[in-house]
Amino acid sequence: MMYFGHIAGILKDPKNEWALIEEEHYSAKTVFLTQISILAAIPAIALYIGVTQVGWSVAGQEPVRLASSSALGSAVLFYFAMWGAVAFIAACMHWMEKTYGGEVSLDECLVLTTVTATPLFLSGISFLLPILWLNVAVAGAALVYSVYLLYSGTSRVMKIDEDRAFMFASSVLTVALCTLVGMLAASVIAWSHFVPLVYLP
Repeated sequence: MMYFGHIAGILKDPKNEWALIEEEHYSAKTVFLTQISILAAIPAIALYIGVTQVGWSVAGQEPVRLASSSALGSAVLFYFAMWGAVAFIAACMHWMEKTYGGEVSLDECLVLTTVTATPLFLSGISFLLPILWLNVAVAGAALVYSVYLLYSGTSRVMKIDEDRAFMFASSVLTVALCTLVGMLAASVIAWSHFVPLVYLP
């Protein structure tokens, strides 16, 4: 399984692990079933537990907890939003690749997107303690490492020379950041109209 076979290597020795990943040619179905389905569950479950059992705290204020039904709806939407975000970024990557000399399938684009996002998925474990400064710090560190993975893996996975790979990775990063902003905006809309947050007294 991709998840269990590469998760440690991509964190410890990404350059060597990218070479191993390149050789194995995972399908989109395999990536979704063995990687994204597991990784996306980490922040979703941690967020649900954190906001219902521990409570959300900002600047040391008294923690505020959510009702279980309200938190569950938000967690489920968050889970599938992460699936959609990964698929969207991979599709954009596949659409842009020929401009930069790439000639790989959507499967490889999905692999690159998923492996690159792995630190961000794993950082979601910090939601078990939903403290703003802690979550921002952990997510920030994970984002930095994800950017490093993107730039270190693009040339090899996409089979693009290094100069073009840098420009391609920068374009993908722009798409990813715009997608993140879009997810945040969609979350606000969802909380306002579809799954309103219900706070416990």
